[in-house]
Amino acid sequence: MKQFRVWAPNARDSVELALGDARLPMRREGDWWCLEADALPGNRYAFVLDGGDERPDPRSLSQPEGPHARSAVVDLGAHEWTDGDWTGVPLHGGVVYELHVGTFTADGTFDSAVERLDHLAALGVSLIEVMPVASFPGSRGWGYDGVAPYAVHEVYGGAAACQRFVDACHARGIGVLLDVVYNHLGPSGNYLPEFGPYFTDHYSTPWGTAVNLDDRGSDEVRGYFIDNALMWLRDFHFDGLRLDAVHELHDGRAEHLLEELARRVDALSGELGRSLTLIAESDRNDPRTVAPRDDSGAGLGLTGQWSDDVHHALHVALTGETQGYYADFADPDALAKVLRTPFFHDGTWSSFRGRHHGRPVDLDRTPAWRFVASLQTHDQVGNRATGDRLAQLVSPGRLAAGAALLLTAPYTPMLFMGEEWGASTPWQYFTDHQEADLARAVSEGRRREFSSHGWDSDVPDPQAVSTYTDSKLNWAELQDAEHARLLDWYAALIRLRRAVPDFTAADAPRVYRNGAAIRVHRGNHVVVANLGSYEAAMPGELVLAFGAVTGGDDTPVNIGPDSVAIVRTAP
Repeated sequence: MKQFRVWAPNARDSVELALGDARLPMRREGDWWCLEADALPGNRYAFVLDGGDERPDPRSLSQPEGPHARSAVVDLGAHEWTDGDWTGVPLHGGVVYELHVGTFTADGTFDSAVERLDHLAALGVSLIEVMPVASFPGSRGWGYDGVAPYAVHEVYGGAAACQRFVDACHARGIGVLLDVVYNHLGPSGNYLPEFGPYFTDHYSTPWGTAVNLDDRGSDEVRGYFIDNALMWLRDFHFDGLRLDAVHELHDGRAEHLLEELARRVDALSGELGRSLTLIAESDRNDPRTVAPRDDSGAGLGLTGQWSDDVHHALHVALTGETQGYYADFADPDALAKVLRTPFFHDGTWSSFRGRHHGRPVDLDRTPAWRFVASLQTHDQVGNRATGDRLAQLVSPGRLAAGAALLLTAPYTPMLFMGEEWGASTPWQYFTDHQEADLARAVSEGRRREFSSHGWDSDVPDPQAVSTYTDSKLNWAELQDAEHARLLDWYAALIRLRRAVPDFTAADAPRVYRNGAAIRVHRGNHVVVANLGSYEAAMPGELVLAFGAVTGGDDTPVNIGPDSVAIVRTAP
């Protein structure tokens, strides 16, 4: 017998369980409806409110025919885990690797991704961050339009394949984070409002009305998302979650949802005996996101947060692009500032926003490792008109210099899949909306978005299958000498980061810039990135180099244009 339960305060008179050919009346218990029935894994079922159309289970673990169809019964206890001794991987000292299951391999499944885990282990990755896997209509998409938060997208292999992937990662000593979206649901297949007050019009978001976190009925809505988070950590053995756009989680309660979630996850970590991580994507530039919780409510207590300012400053320094939100980072001091402190905007004027933005970070109280920094992410690449990666914008030497600046910085570094070998494949915005009007609106909107940049004819159609297939990594590139050389550089930097305490030290780097030459002092080591056309020089012992670098015995290390060196100096 299986217990079926659904929160449906909007049902006036009845809720029925559609199971096989039968419709079975459910018993009301307050705002919940319950029924025990004979059902086996794989059996299809749905709920019927007040005699209406069938609707999938809001907590469905599987949507084999997509989120418009019936749910399927899943036994999450069926997987035989092999990670009994696993105690987790802390964010502190780690290297994160972001990947999208559908484009990481040609097959685009969890099982095919397992075949590439040895590559990531050899690279030195400690944590994989998997982009959202919640079920959405169609077969291809980034995952941020999910509408069944508890169900793993079937195209990727479903719940069982997801569990196998996490288990295989743990067998290689790699932790796994899951990107989850609690600030909105996608535009197609969202049936939650038929069941209860999951959304409120008291706030607005870029995707419409906000999730109801503080209005009437919000206790159960909060429980819906917190239970979801705990499920991934407990039943799928994920080591943490990346929380999408938390600045759009509008919550006026004394205890914000994020604080409540952090408290509950800390408790679960104690029960499970392994470390668990919560990383926020936040546009606020507010260190209180990761400040410890206390009775004053000063901090939310999350483990870490993304720092896009570090990306922006690195990108401008390497590419020279200054349009849009990059304009502020054309400041000659921007790169030096973000290598010392994670927020360029820490109460300063933001021309892109037209206002002052952010709050200063006290790195003595909030250590630098709590800030996740990157050269590339799915957003920063995919939201370019043609999805061109940094490898298509700069020379290999500049790409290597950017990697060195990132991987020797005090922050937690994150790589985007394929970055480590300078992948030539783009990462584009792709969708598979099933409704013709929605598909047309997305395609036309994408073209309009970039028309002001003169890219009308070049913007790939998000709905075209080719936009998706073109975004898949080409692993054969690793056989090419230039790609292999860059991969070796990334692996060497990660080994050096682990071996030399200077590069994970808590103290802020000393940064000097002389024109296009950047020197970053980390203890007894100096990273010299020469982005100019003349040689730069640094006395000391050469440790690592990429490009035209000479000397280092009894003479200074000479770093040629578009080259980078790491030099050990006398104590």
